[in-house]
Amino acid sequence: MAESAAVTDTHALLFHASGGRRLGAVGRVLFADAEARRALIYVPAAVVWEVTVLAHRGRVNLRRPAREFFGDLFSNPSYQPHSLEVAQVLDAGELTLLHDPFDALICAAALDLSLPLITRDEAIVGAKRVKTVW
Repeated sequence: MAESAAVTDTHALLFHASGGRRLGAVGRVLFADAEARRALIYVPAAVVWEVTVLAHRGRVNLRRPAREFFGDLFSNPSYQPHSLEVAQVLDAGELTLLHDPFDALICAAALDLSLPLITRDEAIVGAKRVKTVW
């Protein structure tokens, strides 16, 4: 049984947006449940920022501007943006095993919400600071 709510990492969201074939079983169920409005997926502000940067640099193709991509995503109430607060920035700064600032901020959001993080990122999984699902 899938969790009823989770936080998404950047690559998990992008894999979902491209059809979900690269997601793990739990991630596929969570995103499918969110599409059907049976689960909540929180999208940290750091994920929005990272996707925007990747699109701007041509590393990902959203097929539309990032603003429209996220407007479409957030039109489904099962996808909730999670704002970045000072406490999360301070928490991220204490996650010393995570050298990528996006990873640290995304993990801090999962800690803030006390929810699992949909990720297969080896650094995040290996740090064992948040519950991860894939």
